[in-house]
Amino acid sequence: MKFQGAVIKEQGQTFAVVVIKKHILNSSYESEKAINSFRPCFPGIPVTLMAQDSNGRAHYRGRQDIVNFLANLHVSQIPWREYTV
Repeated sequence: MKFQGAVIKEQGQTFAVVVIKKHILNSSYESEKAINSFRPCFPGIPVTLMAQDSNGRAHYRGRQDIVNFLANLHVSQIPWREYTV
């Protein structure tokens, strides 16, 4: 499986961001399943999900402090890379 993600180290925090489909982000249940499925790829750090709406605006789900931080960034500022598991 391949996916787009990033590991960010900021303000003493390290966390992961993973790109998913918007319909998964819109469901609390599906989002929690997705977060749990990506945890083995990023052991020991929080996982946050990101999806873009039809206007290209990013939406996040995860720990609220991380979501608040990411909401102030443009998606181009996130160091995306492709992961393969």
